[in-house]
Amino acid sequence: MKEEDVEIAIKVVIVGNGAVGKSSMIQRYCKGIFTKDYKKTIGVDFLERQIQIKEEDVRLMLWDTAGQEEFDAITKSYYRGAQAGVVVFSTVDRASFEAIEKWKRKVEDEVDNIPLVLVQNKIDLVDEAVIAPEEAEALAKRLKLRFYRASVKENLNVDEVFLYLTDKYMQKLQSQEAEDNATTNPKIGIFNTTGPPLTSGSGDSKNTADESQTIKLRPTKQRTKGKKQPFKCLLL
Repeated sequence: MKEEDVEIAIKVVIVGNGAVGKSSMIQRYCKGIFTKDYKKTIGVDFLERQIQIKEEDVRLMLWDTAGQEEFDAITKSYYRGAQAGVVVFSTVDRASFEAIEKWKRKVEDEVDNIPLVLVQNKIDLVDEAVIAPEEAEALAKRLKLRFYRASVKENLNVDEVFLYLTDKYMQKLQSQEAEDNATTNPKIGIFNTTGPPLTSGSGDSKNTADESQTIKLRPTKQRTKGKKQPFKCLLL
């Protein structure tokens, strides 16, 4: 397999109350479109986009989860295995802002210690705002989350959210690789292919290994196979 045919895959979950713009956010990021029509997500929707960052091919798998309580049993199972997450509230919806801590806990109950960001959507509706700027900033600081003010309609800070999460995940991946390389026993994962087979019986027998013919197994990145492709989105 060629190096250029290798990509990093990152599962990102987008959570928050209904009607805060989660579906619109991933539609904007993956398809470059925006629609004013609101359609409630039933369970989970999925979109993906391939990008290149720091000369690495990255496939972002974006899971848009329903914000209504009746879908909790369905959506929580989709948090598992996530490697990054976005928690969203709306500038014009006080209840969505007050629910942020609940959504953060839901994600962390299933997948702990992943990069998370807090997004305040619909900042273009500033005249209808029901959350003061200092309130949002204080919440982000208290929850220790990176904070973005975004407008999916105006395509403001949408790309930045996902680029930040991608960069944070790649930093974490590189750190894990460095730690693995530092702690791996060089004798683990080595076997000989040229020595004589082991025999049983009364006589003594030994395996003699030629070091030049020894195969060494090393840890590899958490990656998936895939050919380089241009901008791509899938909808299930």
